[in-house]
Amino acid sequence: MTDTLPDRLAIDPDSPYYDADLLKRPIGVRFNGVEKTNVEEYCVSEGWIRVAAGKALDRKGKPLTLKLKGTVEVWYDDEGKDEAPGA
Repeated sequence: MTDTLPDRLAIDPDSPYYDADLLKRPIGVRFNGVEKTNVEEYCVSEGWIRVAAGKALDRKGKPLTLKLKGTVEVWYDDEGKDEAPGA
């Protein structure tokens, strides 16, 4: 297994960007300089993340999401919270 994450990754099993093997390890996401823990999907090259919009659900029972645009950094968070790139 390599230490590079894909450009785009989602936690929803129905998404074409879902990868269960990659999600076995903890992944850190920094958006506009702030570490986020509620990211549903991200895309580094396009510069956006999807986060849940409160507790609202769609008609299929999945959380409604907001797409936020900005600078996205991702890394494997195996070593702990102190070891983030650029920190």
